[in-house]
Amino acid sequence: MAQNVYDFTVKDRRGNDVSLAEYKGKVLLIVNTATRCGFTPQYEELEALYKNYKEQGLEILDFPCNQFGEQAPGTEEEIHQFCTLNFGTEFPQFKKIEVNGENELPLYTYLKSQRGFQGFDKNHKIGELLDDMLSKADPYYASKSDIKWNFTKFLVDREGNVVERYEPTTECDVIEEAIKQLL
Repeated sequence: MAQNVYDFTVKDRRGNDVSLAEYKGKVLLIVNTATRCGFTPQYEELEALYKNYKEQGLEILDFPCNQFGEQAPGTEEEIHQFCTLNFGTEFPQFKKIEVNGENELPLYTYLKSQRGFQGFDKNHKIGELLDDMLSKADPYYASKSDIKWNFTKFLVDREGNVVERYEPTTECDVIEEAIKQLL
């Protein structure tokens, strides 16, 4: 049984094994992303966070995921090119994964066990829409820890503990304040 995120090994975008123990002592923001989503512009905010706090110990780990509306099409290389060309991303990008279901990445099984669904910000322009869409598909969706959409973020402290989960409707300044507290 995993004690923290350092117990996991994932694949980088080229398929090489990467032990998350390589990030010991860093504050991590682990994000499932998509290139054709209403939240895709968050790449810009994520890159700004990365540039501002990398030297203080922040790492953003990007896991493309095509499970929500097939909004992350293409190969890992095509996704990487899209992100670097459109948003100048420099943070590590990993192999495309599944975050829910029988083929979900074990890291995500662990992350979800540590922090369940936090609810959408209904004041966000897409929050109400997501809540409506998901509750029609499953009236009990909010009680389940599954990842609900692209750009769900998990904040991990320097000891590898999951301290918070942010749904895609959470504003970046809220996440930035939490990162600053951990740094």
